[in-house]
Amino acid sequence: MKIILATGNLHKKRELSKIFAPHTVLTPDDLGLSFSFKERGKSYLENALGKAHALFSLVREPVLADDSGLSVPALGGEPGIYSARYGNSNITGQSGRGVGFSDKQRNEYLLSRLKGKEKREAFYVCCMVLLIGEYRFFIAQETLHGLIAEKPEGTGGFGYDPIFLLPDRGKTVASLSEEEKNLISHRGKAGMHIRTIIDKLDI
Repeated sequence: MKIILATGNLHKKRELSKIFAPHTVLTPDDLGLSFSFKERGKSYLENALGKAHALFSLVREPVLADDSGLSVPALGGEPGIYSARYGNSNITGQSGRGVGFSDKQRNEYLLSRLKGKEKREAFYVCCMVLLIGEYRFFIAQETLHGLIAEKPEGTGGFGYDPIFLLPDRGKTVASLSEEEKNLISHRGKAGMHIRTIIDKLDI
């Protein structure tokens, strides 16, 4: 089955291609399509559904969309659904919902926000939507719980993975192999739920 992924993020494509194999995962870029979606939802589900419907209106084929983020209770749930846009153009400025930070800068910014705080619990969320038709879709939402590390560690993964510590393993998500990450991550677990559905679909 061919699935079109509502993202231009090649890290996500690589992760999901392994989870969904032998099904084929393509991005709009692979099809020569220009696709963008401005996230205006108040939840991961709203954003994931919005992206899925927007892409489906262009391709009229099965599409997969997800909205993922990191929540830190000690920061009131920040960055949450704004994880990909956390911070602003002034690294030393106040918390904002801007753009322009690299992954490294967002990690540094989050660590600075947690400085001096004892509670460092955090969790990832992934809401994934498989949309087969305008009124036919499937949803899976999963989490991964851990702590925010004192400093970045590891060279794998992307986003906040270098500072997301797994206490039971004694290392960050960025220190895991791709196979290990896909087994336990929020996106990996949501993807496996959707993969099970895909394998049983009659399209």
